Amino acid sequence: MAQSSIEWTELTWNPTTGCTKISQGCKFCYAEIMTRRLKAMGQEKYKDGFKIIKTHPETLKIPYTWKNSKVVFVNSMSDLFHEDVPLEFIKDVFKVMNENPQHIFQVLTKRAERLLEIHKELKWSHNIWMGVSVENSDVDFRIELLRKTRAKTKFLSLEPLIGPLYKLNLKKIDWVIVGGESGFKPRPMNPDWVFDIQKQCEKSKVAFFFKQWGGKNKKASGRILNGKTYDEMPQIYELKENE
Repeated sequence: MAQSSIEWTELTWNPTTGCTKISQGCKFCYAEIMTRRLKAMGQEKYKDGFKIIKTHPETLKIPYTWKNSKVVFVNSMSDLFHEDVPLEFIKDVFKVMNENPQHIFQVLTKRAERLLEIHKELKWSHNIWMGVSVENSDVDFRIELLRKTRAKTKFLSLEPLIGPLYKLNLKKIDWVIVGGESGFKPRPMNPDWVFDIQKQCEKSKVAFFFKQWGGKNKKASGRILNGKTYDEMPQIYELKENE
């Protein structure tokens, strides 16, 4: 568990580590860069590097120790629905999330196909927010796959946004995050793409969160859009007693 600088969450929790690249959004993967740094620092959890997918059962007890309610990004350093993560371990992670309803767990994947394949085998309590990454129109099929799942709260991470996403189908989508790419050689994000998505969310009454413009100096670029910051979040549902 670690405090997070990501604007839309509070903590990160990584029951798995490692991943492989599957689409253009992965080109300058933050988790890959961080894994190299953590390995160089001698952190045991990252000693095998980024391309080796590993589960860490010892981390499953961590959420039980947190005081007060937290908003938690699950697997910032991996993808829980990677094909090399065993289904039984995914179920173990979901069991932890189910048993800690005081926390909100934000799960994000690029592997929407596997998510849909196994979603019926998982318990979707209200505190689990499920999202897919969509960086351009080449992978917007992930939205439809997410929509078909039993997740109670569904969200889209349109980051790094490297192409326009006109005419998004936002039916049953609760939240949209948009952000530009950052790093040494970031691909540019056209402001018109962002304005268009914000308008689509407004029209569909979907919570909109603008994370960053990105660029080589993302702090300098900031996150002001239309003269203000957009920090909208989806509704936090009350848990039913029988769940």
